[in-house]
Formats: sequence, structure tokens, C-alpha cells
Amino acid sequence: MKIIKYTSLLLAILLITSCSSDDGNVKDEEKPTITISYSGGFPQACESLKRGETYVFKALVSDNSTLASYSLDLHHNFDHHTHDDQEAICDLEPVKAAVNPFIYMENFRIDGNRKEYEINIEVTIPQDIDAGDYHCAYSVTDETGWQSRTSIDIKIIE
Repeated sequence: MKIIKYTSLLLAILLITSCSSDDGNVKDEEKPTITISYSGGFPQACESLKRGETYVFKALVSDNSTLASYSLDLHHNFDHHTHDDQEAICDLEPVKAAVNPFIYMENFRIDGNRKEYEINIEVTIPQDIDAGDYHCAYSVTDETGWQSRTSIDIKIIE
């Protein structure tokens, strides 16, 4: 009878300790943030960029934990599609078919244990691309996989 008692007690202790969820790790439940709305942020909504010119695209990103990577995506908006996070609506040209649209998509790592970072990417707009309505989309991912995105309307002009 004593063996059954001690065995039951030992099994109960093992069961309780093996099911403990306190492993000392704090779970990251926050997405990183992106802002273009500061004095150095570029481009601002509805801004016009000239073909053949070079621009420095800038945005501030931050996270409660550690940032891992970011991306910049420039693509045409000749069909007037939208992104769900756009704050400003700009005047759009008539819908048109793309002939030689500008498309830029690059991903970058953020090294070190950084919680804040300023994206700073130099991009030359080719001279021979279609002018018109475009989107500028920034994305940032933290080390646990949370991602945030923001998009703005811009124009590429002659």
C-alpha cells in the first residue's frame, strides 16, 4: 500500500513539474513600427519623383525586441489598386496599361541587436520607364517574425 502511495505521489509531482509553462522566456506579441512622417522621411505621400534622378528613400523602424530585416518595394499603380494601410489618397491619372513600368524590390538585413533603425536606400529612377502613378511600400520584420508594412502613393514624372 505504501508503494502505491509513494508511486502516486511521485507521478503527481512529475506531472505537475513537466507541465509547467514558466520557462523564463517572455513572448513577443508586438509588431514592429514604420514611420515616414518625420522631417527626414522620404518620399512623402503624393510626392513626384523625376525619371533619371537619384533619391534616398528613408523611413524609421522600431520594435520592442530586436529588428531583423526590411524591404523596399516600388511598383506601378496604373490599375489604381490600393493597399489597406494607405493614409493619403492622391489624384490619380487615368487607368492605363503598363508598357515599361519601374519595379524595384529589395530585402535587407538589420545586423546587431537593434530596436531602432533608419532605412536609408539610394535608388535611381531609370530614364526609360513609364511615368505615372506608383506605390512606395516599406516592410519591416522583427526577429520573432512579426511584420509591419506601409504604402504611399507617389508619381514618377518626365
